[in-house]
Amino acid sequence: MMKGISFNTWVYSGFPVWVPSYPLEEVISRLSSFGYDAIEIGCASPHAWPDYLSQERRGEILKLLKEKNLKVSSMLPAPGGGPGMNPSSPLKEERKYTISHYKEVVRLAHEWECPTVMWIAGWVVYGTAQKDAWNYSLEGLIDVAEYAKDLGVTLVVEPTPADSNLIETADDALLLAEQTGMDNVKVMFDTFHALYRNEVPSDYVYRMKDKLHHVHISDNDRLPPGQGRCDFDAVLKALKDINYDGYLAMEVGFHSRQSEPDWYAKTSISFLKQKISEIF
Repeated sequence: MMKGISFNTWVYSGFPVWVPSYPLEEVISRLSSFGYDAIEIGCASPHAWPDYLSQERRGEILKLLKEKNLKVSSMLPAPGGGPGMNPSSPLKEERKYTISHYKEVVRLAHEWECPTVMWIAGWVVYGTAQKDAWNYSLEGLIDVAEYAKDLGVTLVVEPTPADSNLIETADDALLLAEQTGMDNVKVMFDTFHALYRNEVPSDYVYRMKDKLHHVHISDNDRLPPGQGRCDFDAVLKALKDINYDGYLAMEVGFHSRQSEPDWYAKTSISFLKQKISEIF
């Protein structure tokens, strides 16, 4: 049985578009009032950049989450920009810093009782052989997964073809996860990225099957589900067929400052709750 419906904080934060931007406490309160079971926290300022969070503030956020009866379904880093955070970078210094940052994200996830952190495998920089970029990312993933295992956190590899050129397909994600040899490394996918490749999102469900640990829900153009061309009936039926027991996390609207976050959040949960009631 699915754990519930979650909402990603990007559209309420300063990543990758600077505005609109809201404090994390405000976002937690709003999502709880809209009926969400959980929140997916993007680790960017002003929400959850680990270096900006004192132990006192971490405790305050956890207390608020419990008061609002909101679980943290998952957390993810903020790749790109100035720091890079590219685990497949040709720069040794960048790779080292990225791994350290990932471990801080994992530690924060553990403190907020979050079971899942996304592994964004990185991108191939011009002049770097793809096999070298792949191996850099694999080495980093193993390092972080070993750290995460002791904290009870699972890492999930996500295909991100709309943004990168390393892990682009379901098979890419499955292969990278398999090569770690670690049981706390699984896979996930985002319906938006499958649509970007003109693939069928429900096919990803069946392909990933028992390795599927997390799902991002988005229509084309980062619209709320039901506003575009994705067949969410087929996606949900496939999830039911494989007995998926994770969260469905909305990752919508964060590509433009024209987005009104509350509309995205309310429209998304209204559509998905109705569909789940029909199919499950």
